Amino acid sequence: MTARKKSYAEVAVALPVFKTLTYEVPEVFHSVVTPGKRVLVPVRNSKVTGYILGCFDNTDQANIKEIIDIIDDEPLFPPSMVEFFRWIATYYLHPIGEVIKAALPGGLNARQGRVRPKKALYVRTTDKKPRISALSKTSDNLLNIVNTHGEISLQALKKEIPSAGRLVKKMNEAGFLELVERNVYRDPFGEAIEPQPTPYVLTKEQAPVVETIIDVLGKGFQTYLLYGITGSGKTEVYMQAVAKALEKGYQALVLVPEIALMSQIERVFRARFGDCVALLHSGLSQGERFDQWMRIVHKKVKIAIGARSAIFAPFEHLGLIIVDEEHDESYKQENKLRYNARDLAVVRAKEQSAVVLLGSATPSVQSYHNVLAGKFRGLRLKKRIEDQVLPKVTVVDLKQTEGRRRAKPFITEELKSAISETLARKEQVLLFLNRRGFANCPTCTACGSPIRCKNCEVTMTLHQEANCFKCHYCGYTIPQAAGCSICGNPKVIPIGLGTEKVEAKVQSLFPEARVARMDRDTTARKGALVKILKDLRTGAIDILIGTQMVAKGHHYPNITLVGILCADLSLNFPDFRSAERTFQLLAQVAGRAGRGKSPGRVILQTFNPEHSCITTARDQDYAGFYKNEIPFRKTAAYPPYWRLVQILITGKDKEKTAQYAGTVGKICRDLLAEHKSFRSTVKFLGPVTAPLARIRKEYRWQLLLKGAKTIPLHKLARLLKAKAQQEIPARGVKIIIDVDPVNML
Repeated sequence: MTARKKSYAEVAVALPVFKTLTYEVPEVFHSVVTPGKRVLVPVRNSKVTGYILGCFDNTDQANIKEIIDIIDDEPLFPPSMVEFFRWIATYYLHPIGEVIKAALPGGLNARQGRVRPKKALYVRTTDKKPRISALSKTSDNLLNIVNTHGEISLQALKKEIPSAGRLVKKMNEAGFLELVERNVYRDPFGEAIEPQPTPYVLTKEQAPVVETIIDVLGKGFQTYLLYGITGSGKTEVYMQAVAKALEKGYQALVLVPEIALMSQIERVFRARFGDCVALLHSGLSQGERFDQWMRIVHKKVKIAIGARSAIFAPFEHLGLIIVDEEHDESYKQENKLRYNARDLAVVRAKEQSAVVLLGSATPSVQSYHNVLAGKFRGLRLKKRIEDQVLPKVTVVDLKQTEGRRRAKPFITEELKSAISETLARKEQVLLFLNRRGFANCPTCTACGSPIRCKNCEVTMTLHQEANCFKCHYCGYTIPQAAGCSICGNPKVIPIGLGTEKVEAKVQSLFPEARVARMDRDTTARKGALVKILKDLRTGAIDILIGTQMVAKGHHYPNITLVGILCADLSLNFPDFRSAERTFQLLAQVAGRAGRGKSPGRVILQTFNPEHSCITTARDQDYAGFYKNEIPFRKTAAYPPYWRLVQILITGKDKEKTAQYAGTVGKICRDLLAEHKSFRSTVKFLGPVTAPLARIRKEYRWQLLLKGAKTIPLHKLARLLKAKAQQEIPARGVKIIIDVDPVNML
């Protein structure tokens, strides 16, 4: 008797387990076991979801358990992505099963249930002989419609004939029609878009840039940084490069940093490329996201547009990855798997021998340094399209404005006059303040104490419309009438500034103007953001007030005045990237002005008019900013010269968390003493309390590892975490490893 041939599978389970596991494949599953499918497997006494990474015929392991079930009929990701997932797990020190879980659409694990394809009824004619010969006029019309289409959804048929539901049932019973159930995709897109398939004629600057990208498509891995000033036409470069990639048989992935930018780039890509575009971002429902994912799996689309998680789109033949606004920190995931989608774009392109194009008017210091070091190739757009000139920037020194010391006017006379002139010309105004709410430091009039969050060591913000004080870190709210929790005084003065207060002031100064506000509060409801952007596009808004979501990427030609109310808000954060963030934000928001036929103007209000990041942003001088910034980075051993790993210790018990942080620090010092290779390659700082010392009822401590080389830095971080978890069981304290941290607070 011939022995049964055995088969085994390498499985990554959706648990905090760093190693993959081996399972035997029951004979009944031999023909369907494939990398990319989910399986149900036993782990200790539980059944958990796992992901097949590979299959093989032999193993040295003993006591191997069997796979319980194969969940999927088809793979959810191609085999080409397996090594990509392995790289992510290794680099970010994260369990590979949880990497894959984070990559896939939500709702796909056994404990959560499964997102199912949406079903719909379709109507078609039948070859059966009808039991009746005569039809009413409406029924005859319905039959003609079905014949014309061959097969049509019942929902679409009802739009043509409202009584179709009742008639189809009768005609089905009589043998004229039959009903079939089909999978349909939930449509995440908004309004229909008029096709514009003809590309624009490229400018003299754009043409060689596109030609350079086209020349390398299909010839191996390459990274380009497209450094183009605001309004220089980067989007058209993207689209023509994508069109050529599709012509060569490749697929293309386009990343944008925020959902706020999705609407605009989605519109232009759908107008150019039609229905072959998929959308992937967290604003979709689970069902919509699952459907978009499956459209890619089924090769129904060739282009995917999305936020950071779209880097995991299951394309098998990627030829081009575009990362728009590559400098934006929204590409960094700040919880669980703490990846940076911009960096992963470069890694994935290398894995699939593709081209990656990073684009920004204000590149990250890291990417620009990589160009100068020869790791990336630089492409430059120096002029705006149609010879538009950059807006004229007027810097207003807020120290010199009239008003009491604590009550400086946040809309100065210069800005007020400029708004009046702009509105008189029937043009639009954008006012920028990177702080939402009404007042960010509400203070008791009796004891002088600020209203503080009970869960976080931060001041709460007054939200006038909601009539409450709100914490912007944990979401905790208390009624405005609650008053001071320290002395009980009911009177609180709204010190500070936010977009709500600006909106109220603007409406009082310009009562005839149509004013809208765009921040996290006004765009929380689904569809609200799209409506604001549509109203701006159609001219239904005269003055738009917004936070950083208005600063990047948007193109509205009738905005001719930008007012930056306080340019210093991000300048004094305890973070080495503060100057970089400030420069980028100011240069980007200034670039929203004058993108049409009329010239633009920017009023930039600041308390630090001579600061280098203010003056270089005023002049849109990125090279000047970089020249001033890079010596500090080198001297202080910060990126791009050194890499960082941040170790965050959090816990609800103040003393226990501090003690744990101290012990982790001692373990790190011991490891440095034991391993000579670490002493010469890694620097260790801490432990110290985090700048935000308590968030969501958890106390926070930080340790920082710096290394000029990745391998020893990551090796030390792995050893440190393993030793800490082995020697001192957490018991309510968590240790979080953040590789290449962006948020240092």
